[in-house]
Amino acid sequence: MLVLFETAAGYAIFKVLNEKKLQEVDSLWKEFETPEKANKIVKLKHFEKFQDTTEALAASTALVEGKLSKNLKKILKKIVAKDAHEQLAVADAKLGGVIKEKLNLSCIHSPMVTELMRGIRSQIEGLITGLPSREMAAMCLGLAHSLSRYKLKFSPDKVDTMIIQAISLLDDLDKELNNYIMRCREWYGWHFPELGKIITDNLTYCKCVRKVGDRSNFASSDVSDILPEEIEEDVKAAAEISMGTEVSEEDINNIIHLCDQVIEISEYRTQLYDYLKNRMMAIAPNLTVMVGELVGARLIAHAGSLLNLAKHPASTVQLLGAEKALFRALKTKRDTPKFGLIYHASLVGQSNTKNKGKISRMLAAKTALTIRYDALGENTSAEMGAENRLKVETRLRLLEERGIRRISGTGKALAKADKYQNKSEVKVFDPSGDSTLPVVSKKRKIQEVDEQDTEVAVKAKKFKAEMKEGAAVEDGEPVKKKKKKKDKEKQAEEDVVMSEELPTSPITENPEKKKKKKKKMKDEGED
Repeated sequence: MLVLFETAAGYAIFKVLNEKKLQEVDSLWKEFETPEKANKIVKLKHFEKFQDTTEALAASTALVEGKLSKNLKKILKKIVAKDAHEQLAVADAKLGGVIKEKLNLSCIHSPMVTELMRGIRSQIEGLITGLPSREMAAMCLGLAHSLSRYKLKFSPDKVDTMIIQAISLLDDLDKELNNYIMRCREWYGWHFPELGKIITDNLTYCKCVRKVGDRSNFASSDVSDILPEEIEEDVKAAAEISMGTEVSEEDINNIIHLCDQVIEISEYRTQLYDYLKNRMMAIAPNLTVMVGELVGARLIAHAGSLLNLAKHPASTVQLLGAEKALFRALKTKRDTPKFGLIYHASLVGQSNTKNKGKISRMLAAKTALTIRYDALGENTSAEMGAENRLKVETRLRLLEERGIRRISGTGKALAKADKYQNKSEVKVFDPSGDSTLPVVSKKRKIQEVDEQDTEVAVKAKKFKAEMKEGAAVEDGEPVKKKKKKKDKEKQAEEDVVMSEELPTSPITENPEKKKKKKKKMKDEGED
């Protein structure tokens, strides 16, 4: 077995003398306690020294990126190709894959190899002869400084500072352009106010003013390269009957100079936007595909860097830019905002007002994944961003079509519209719906009517009887009360009893005669 060992001074290839001892991984460190023991395990076969620090830096950067440098390729062809049947132990599995692919050499990488490399590194001064320790330490220090400088120079964390500066400058240019154009329209509007209503585009307005100048020159000037024919005719017609004031030539020169500034800033803004678009596609391609270059750049600028943005969770990405509204809502115990800078993404703009919150939440989750992939991943393709954008678009389509869908026994399916057939049906009006009274059967109705009739008749008889009694009282006659049936029956029974008792019973004295007799008896007793 051969071992490829990289040092700051150069490449070293060792030959393993006793492979049986390598099987015991846990106790392998004991074989490298002293240089004598180490020489019994491995032996230096070839050492290729670097000429200078530049060559060492190129070799180390190639190893960091997992690439095969030209110098290493030559050494492997010369030395290892002779023992092609033996395996080559390497410290990096990625580098081993590249060597196997290009040179067709069998490479090995395992915990045993890692332990072997650690042992060789501990006794490197005794294994590599002819290399003083002071020179080795100086080469290590020089390579460390060069590699750090190289990483700092080409660090992705530092490249995104250009994106932050570019998006900030773009926002500033938009504000300044807006102020300049408003001033230009207002200033020239005193001279030719009708032009502002005819030409709505700001850049076209400034170009037209710069080319013509005074409104009296519109009749003789040709602005067909700036304006369409119809608008050009309207402008010339309006210039002849304009209500604007007359201005001096000096005023027109100052207005033209302002128009020059607007046109130059507009051109520079277009150039800066193209630069920002290219930088975003190079630094964060997946983020650019998901939310667009402007929104992506603003998210990076708000977080400070792409790496800082990758550390944020999806909920924070969703609310970046709406911190004031969030804390105000938490303080007043009201509803928190649903989106921040991500609101300006095209996918959120396409959705309805009802679905904006759901789409922004899902978009933020997928955007957080793409940011981490761009910041920490090694691949620079935008496939992941395109896949996630497709998922969000599918979700948006499902939310918008939810009203058209219906739920069937087999699952969700689109509601199918049947073929229209003209069916003429004659509908009869149902009068039962007009009445709000409860429905009663016919028998019950007849009974209620009979009861009402009897009640009315009884009331009429009582009223007649009362009228007769009133008339009798007025005439002075005693009122004869009607007797009930029971009283009549009792009186009839008493009459029958009296008639039966009359013949048998003795003749009774009159009660008045008895009273007279008693009085006489009392008078006689007193005497």
